[in-house]
Amino acid sequence: MSEIKDKILRVALQNALEHGKTNEKIILGKILGTEASLRNQIKEIMPEIKEIVTFVNQISQDQIRQQIQDKFPDLLVEKPKKQDEREGLPPLEGAERGRVVTRFPPEPNGYPHIGHAKAAIIDEEYAKMYDGKLILRFDDTNPEAERLEYYAAIKVGLDWLEIKYDKIKNTSDDIELLYKKCQEMLDGNYAYVCTCKQETISANRREMKACKCRSLEMEQSRERWDKMFSKFGQGDAIVRFRGDMNSNNTVMRDPVLFRIIETKHPLLGDKYRVWPSYDFAVAIEDSIDGITHAFRTKEYELRNELYYTILDLLKMRKPQVIEFSRLGFEGMPVSKRILRPLIEDGKVSGYDDPRLPTLEALKRRGIVPEAIRKFVMSLGFTKADTLAPFESLESFNRKIVDPTSIRLHMIKNPVSIRIKSLPSDSITMANHPTKDIGNREVEIGDELFLESEDIENLKPDEAIRLIGLGNIKITNKSPLEARYIGDEMGTSIPKAHWVSQKSAQKIKILIPSQPFNGEEFNPSSLEEINVFTEPYYNELKEGREIQFVRFGYCRKDSMLQAIYTHK
Repeated sequence: MSEIKDKILRVALQNALEHGKTNEKIILGKILGTEASLRNQIKEIMPEIKEIVTFVNQISQDQIRQQIQDKFPDLLVEKPKKQDEREGLPPLEGAERGRVVTRFPPEPNGYPHIGHAKAAIIDEEYAKMYDGKLILRFDDTNPEAERLEYYAAIKVGLDWLEIKYDKIKNTSDDIELLYKKCQEMLDGNYAYVCTCKQETISANRREMKACKCRSLEMEQSRERWDKMFSKFGQGDAIVRFRGDMNSNNTVMRDPVLFRIIETKHPLLGDKYRVWPSYDFAVAIEDSIDGITHAFRTKEYELRNELYYTILDLLKMRKPQVIEFSRLGFEGMPVSKRILRPLIEDGKVSGYDDPRLPTLEALKRRGIVPEAIRKFVMSLGFTKADTLAPFESLESFNRKIVDPTSIRLHMIKNPVSIRIKSLPSDSITMANHPTKDIGNREVEIGDELFLESEDIENLKPDEAIRLIGLGNIKITNKSPLEARYIGDEMGTSIPKAHWVSQKSAQKIKILIPSQPFNGEEFNPSSLEEINVFTEPYYNELKEGREIQFVRFGYCRKDSMLQAIYTHK
């Protein structure tokens, strides 16, 4: 039975370390899964499981880690992975080592978010997997939506994620080449210039009716094409692909290839006014850039027919297009259509508001790039849209930040207590229970702040252990007083954290939660609490991750403010 108890404790501690808490059903299932011989002894082992689960759920994460360190240290050793292993990524069809070229083609029309992170990581991981190359290409052919600010924000986000690319370019760099390819489409009678009203075009596409402009002679379309650069205004004319108006794939019903946009381009100013559609530009760019495997989210799947047809007609090299699922978090939409109004209306403070799924917000909240990469890779490669709970990302982040997070005491709802007979005016406390990241001197004084909930039910002559300091016995409830009674460890005595009133540092903690309930924005999704913490907080650099004891992980945002990361 002693051996079985050790196995139960091992499993319970490991489960609680990974998930914060454990329960009897999980432990029973794991034990029976590894020890089939115990299936006939469930009645005998269940009381042991209940007792151990109760014990583990009563101790802190630091104590769980210490128990594992003392009894099962092998659980804390990460198993090395093979160099070429890429968890969750299937092999690429037709891939040759050293010849794979992928691309990440964001449009600079907003700040990057978790969906961009997934795409960039997949692109990079496949390039690494085959000793290939990754191109960062800004898809900047819609001047109405693009700003210099967004080029910079995407670059900053990728650098933070530590995405390594071999080349950076803009689609707008190739505008003259794209014009040449459009001319080839017109000369081959694969495209025509349409001057119909937008509502007429839309109605005809719905009703599968050919436009009158489709019957133009090639020379007439070429003349109209020339006028798009000078005479026609925005909305007067577009270049359309000569597709199939009867196709069940609506994408193929004479889609737009070029249109007039009279807004200044963020890089090229007003030098150009005729701009390619995404469908045309992405096909040409992928081909000339030498892309072998083009990854994009599955909402583009119907556009593959147009992509390949354009390249076939122009007799250009064809990459292999591969779709994967979009990624978002429950209650945290990534759509710019939703995020931008929140910022413009002042409902959130900006793209770095810690409630948002943007990379700036995740960084400010205390999520680290390694956690995002591990999270993305854990999802595998699938076309099924992924709407993940934010807790999934938190679990990866917790394991990474825990070893370097300094433990500090913090009080939310302070109650003042005077303590007599303390043996010293200061103590030395370790910054981490198991890792060597230094110590700090903590000034005590005879008046402390405790959490009101820790002492509200205590009666005179009852004892409580102040973490790191020792045991005290309540001598008076009003005013609240106690005396020091020694440092003897006991399992039954309740524990409390504390902060010295003499040196307490007052700060604010922002606590973000998901900003949307269904489709409704939750204005209460960012809670602010005023707390007291140790003065050592002032010595930490901004951006440092802290674990406030018995509260959770927080990132230092400024001298007077921290942001709650997760439990």
